[in-house]
Amino acid sequence: MRKTCLCLFLAIPFLLNAQVVKTLKKTIELNMPKTAKDSMCGTRGAAVAWHPVLKKYYAAFAGNGGYPLAVFDVAGKRLSGDDLTCMADLRGLWYNPTLKKMCGNGYNETGWVNYKHDAKGIPESYEVYIEGMNQPEAQSIGTYNAKSNMVYFLKGQNIYVYSPDGMQEVDSTFRLYPGVSRNEDKQQNDDGALISEDYSYNILIYTGIPKAEFALLNIRQKQVELYNRKSGLLTQKLKLPADIELWDGFNFSYANGTYWAFDQNTRKWTGYK
Repeated sequence: MRKTCLCLFLAIPFLLNAQVVKTLKKTIELNMPKTAKDSMCGTRGAAVAWHPVLKKYYAAFAGNGGYPLAVFDVAGKRLSGDDLTCMADLRGLWYNPTLKKMCGNGYNETGWVNYKHDAKGIPESYEVYIEGMNQPEAQSIGTYNAKSNMVYFLKGQNIYVYSPDGMQEVDSTFRLYPGVSRNEDKQQNDDGALISEDYSYNILIYTGIPKAEFALLNIRQKQVELYNRKSGLLTQKLKLPADIELWDGFNFSYANGTYWAFDQNTRKWTGYK
């Protein structure tokens, strides 16, 4: 009996540090359109967002306001025409339940925008409702927390928190520790200003999952890594297909409990769960 108890006691540290490892599986595809002019068709996927009221997906390109924006039903059928564009040079995209609109942040000083849509949920126009650069870097991609009504951005290993009016919250910056699952392995002399080349530099995901609230994309290991909001430590690894092509920046998103990877060659967003 004592031997059994001793073995269990010795195993506790290993159990506490154990990580959940899961393999993600393909569940859905969103086929993005081309515009009339090939030079304006876009190459880099900015984001996928879910409208929980209309039950529709919105997917956008990054790089130019003339690049395609597309609307899809829950099964992945495209509902919008070939001529629908982003209108603004988007980076992040999310549904704000307070404004009851699809919103997003743009490149550099583009500002934050929201969309007015028709009865079918197809965007008709947009407005810049927060002017200027309300994000840490020009290529920052915002990710939204509907519960707190805050938008998060990644810079290096640090997360910057912005309120709905675009003003950065005081003393709200906190940090993740890429690849680190134990407190004793944290590098105390590292300020987190830079992130390893193993990770996409501007992809940050907010999941809302307890003790796995945030995610980073590890492009070398081809996995999504979930991190504890409070400790900044790695808690889960979600494996992507071995043959998937990932980029250092852009082409990855999260919406409706689904992880989305954009293939620049096929122009498809593929969803994984």
